[in-house]
Amino acid sequence: MSSVAGLLMDLIAIPSVNPAFCDDPSVHGEKRVADYLADLARKKGLSVSHQPVRGSRRNLLLTYRPSGRPRYRLLLAPHMDTVVASKQQLQPHCQLGRIHGRGACDTKGSIAAMLDALIALIQSENRPRQTEIQLACLVDEEHGQLGSRAFAARAKPFDLGIIGEPTSNKVVTAHKGVMWFELCTRGKAAHGSRPSLGRNAIALMATAVHYLEGEYRSCLEDSKHPLLGVPTINAGSIAGGQQPNIVPEHCSLWADRRTLPGETYRAIAKEVIKGLGALGVRAQLNYRQDAECPALETDPSHPWVQTLMRQRRQPLPIGVDYFCDAAVIAAAGTPCVVMGPGSIDQAHTADEWIRIDSLEQGRQAFLQFMAQLP
Repeated sequence: MSSVAGLLMDLIAIPSVNPAFCDDPSVHGEKRVADYLADLARKKGLSVSHQPVRGSRRNLLLTYRPSGRPRYRLLLAPHMDTVVASKQQLQPHCQLGRIHGRGACDTKGSIAAMLDALIALIQSENRPRQTEIQLACLVDEEHGQLGSRAFAARAKPFDLGIIGEPTSNKVVTAHKGVMWFELCTRGKAAHGSRPSLGRNAIALMATAVHYLEGEYRSCLEDSKHPLLGVPTINAGSIAGGQQPNIVPEHCSLWADRRTLPGETYRAIAKEVIKGLGALGVRAQLNYRQDAECPALETDPSHPWVQTLMRQRRQPLPIGVDYFCDAAVIAAAGTPCVVMGPGSIDQAHTADEWIRIDSLEQGRQAFLQFMAQLP
């Protein structure tokens, strides 16, 4: 088994479920993975430090510093947390050229490929003489992006950031943003036998759902991005009422709105409320205002991006529908791309896996790119 495959097997066996999804202290939190990576990195000659995020959660920073004063800086940034995992998913195994287990592609595969490449680089004669390289292993990507938000707020901008996510080792220069919002309608309670004396909040919400999934969705299709396509809306969950014989006075809906570069939460909220108002539906729209998840759009003509695409024999940049840490870090001044081994199709699945050849190709791609840096 190759060194990068062995490293990934070790990482999968160390649980790091995001605490937002699990109360079991034996499997939640990123500290165990961070401790393993820190110990390995020290032995291989990397500088190790930790960045406080919230409570006991910390980003792990592994840094290669050239002998002289660096003129350039490269960031590698995968995340250590995973979604929920069963005991079986924490027992990695190989089968038919694949490594199976929670985090295999999202994103312990990227951690393994990036770290193994960085170790090989600093042990070779091709070490960059003017470029500092930092591998930032981040916490909380799967929930609130606390790790990338803390990192972006404190780190000086890098010349380029490569954010580790399963892209089949393709260079992604754009991804959609995401806005989750709650829509609330208020009615008037009355006895179910005399509904005319009340105002049905569920009926009002039905009109709102019809609008979101119909007219509003059609309007969104008028906006199209060359890499990301159109913004989308999904009415994901709904709750209201108490029992059948009471006219419901309250109903709430949670929706997922995928955004394009330049769209803001505030503008989206205004357009939804305006559209509902035109239909006679008064509703309250709530969303988190302190942690926006914007879309990413990085100029593909950036010299280092061009080099990376050329080495990957990729003539055109691509975009993806999902949100990740890249946009958070890019908003603080670091141009970012998303790239890593594995496919997003396997992320979060019951049988998560990554092809070993994709893992090794990712490791080689990172090594090749870093080796040509000044």
